Amino acid sequence: MFNRSATKESASPKDQVVADVSTKARVAEHSNVATDDDGPVVQMVTSLVSQGLRDRASDIHIEPLNDILRIRYRIDGNLVEAQKLPLHLHSSLVSRLKIMAGMNIVERRRPQDGQFSTTVDGREVDVRVATVSTVFGEKLVMRLLDKRRSTIGLSELGMPNDTHEMYSQMVCSPFGMVICAGPTGAGKTTTLYASLMEINDIGKNVTTIEDPVEYVFPGINQVQTNEQAGLTFATGLRALLRQDPDVILVGEIRDADTARIAVQSALTGHFVLSSLHGTDAAAALHRLLDMGIEAFLIASSVMGVIGQRLLRRICDSCKQPYEPDAEEMALFHHHLPKSEKALFFHGVGCQDCSQTGYRDRIGVYELLKLSPAIRQLIVEHATTERVRQLAIDEGMRPMIAEAINLVDSDITTVAEVIRTLYVA
Repeated sequence: MFNRSATKESASPKDQVVADVSTKARVAEHSNVATDDDGPVVQMVTSLVSQGLRDRASDIHIEPLNDILRIRYRIDGNLVEAQKLPLHLHSSLVSRLKIMAGMNIVERRRPQDGQFSTTVDGREVDVRVATVSTVFGEKLVMRLLDKRRSTIGLSELGMPNDTHEMYSQMVCSPFGMVICAGPTGAGKTTTLYASLMEINDIGKNVTTIEDPVEYVFPGINQVQTNEQAGLTFATGLRALLRQDPDVILVGEIRDADTARIAVQSALTGHFVLSSLHGTDAAAALHRLLDMGIEAFLIASSVMGVIGQRLLRRICDSCKQPYEPDAEEMALFHHHLPKSEKALFFHGVGCQDCSQTGYRDRIGVYELLKLSPAIRQLIVEHATTERVRQLAIDEGMRPMIAEAINLVDSDITTVAEVIRTLYVA
């Protein structure tokens, strides 16, 4: 009878050596992207990150399409196509980045997150990597966190003098809650970090709970959420309350549990800073109501809400006069009827601004301070429009008015205001 085990054991040593060499060759073929530090794929990754930093990109998108691999940079909030590469480079490029970020290179169907640190042109950069499977393959996005950008102060955000003074008084309060409201990419985290720098002191226990911790500050206790370990915003915030805090920053209020604990913390003698997704300052208050927080608790704990957006600045290198269209002129004169401005400027596109006509961004803000009258409206469950109108009557300048003032000062364009702020 045929003996399989005997046949296997009778294999010659020469055959075994050949098999081992073949196996090692196959492993080397698949891992060449990770091990060859002088390989073309490694150089391509370095080139993508360094070019992104030179272009002031916040994110790098690597997107497989039907016949090409598209590379896009998000510069000043707007995606700009940088390169078109052959599609066959996609697999090796994604594998290299996955290895650098400590991700599973075999898994291609499930979304993954990772991170790595690198130094480019003497600059330390943290890179956060996220993948998702599309119909043409895995799309990968890298977020570039340049540590040199973390030092911006509250006075450098671009707030008008009176808004800056009032907001500074709010964040120096010993207790209460201040909310920063806006959509994704509106610069809320930058404002919160600048606020922390304003109030950080050796005599205060300043603690944050964030997802993710984007920049590390000396003298501040920063906690990174970890859902797999059971550390969410809600559980982390409960733990921080037992750490004798003076100031607590909640990176984002996402659910009712986090909102309730944050409100109760403000009512029990702590100062709480947090961000909340909302279209404007008045809408942020109603988001708390929608989460099920009682109106009287909101009215008692929240001191103010600052709503914000980021507008692109006109590039100084290619700034030229132009004639706005009828829609732009109508919007401008509606919000600034007394202006006699006749000459408008825009950027035509150049190498300095990656042919976009804009370079850098500036914030526009509206600060809603909760007066006794506004607190009464909240308790009465008044509509967002009533709360907003009363705030304007009491002196709040809405974001659209601040943005039009920037147009009047030739800092941005009406087209940029319409793209970012204006809803017909």
